[in-house]
Amino acid sequence: MCSPTLSKRERMVSQKLIEGLFGGGHSRSLAAFPLRVVYCRQERTAGDMPVQLLISVPKKHFHHAVDRNRVKRQVREAYRQHKSLLWQSVDDHSRLLVAFVWLSNRHLSSAEVSQRVASLMRRIAEKVAVKAEKEDGQI
Repeated sequence: MCSPTLSKRERMVSQKLIEGLFGGGHSRSLAAFPLRVVYCRQERTAGDMPVQLLISVPKKHFHHAVDRNRVKRQVREAYRQHKSLLWQSVDDHSRLLVAFVWLSNRHLSSAEVSQRVASLMRRIAEKVAVKAEKEDGQI
């Protein structure tokens, strides 16, 4: 069930998961400037959430923490509003690790950020659904 909140369990905090997402060869990447999303599908164990999220805004782009926090807040809110797109595409036996990385050094309006996040999430949902269908066909 997908509630319109963003709980602590939905956030990716494990260093092992983060290294697997960025360092492993199984992750995929999409971009909708100023965002890049890196995602990976894994087996889900008991107690795991279907989708786990990480948001990264590099200090290279925004030197002041208040600016980085604003961008993270915008991305978090956009994800929260559209997260049902991803939750519907994940089956009961897998989970999706998703990382949003900010690529620009300028602010955008919340509406623009929301539009880009929704676009990326739709594209991820389509790709995950296609991959799941292929895997089901092979079994």
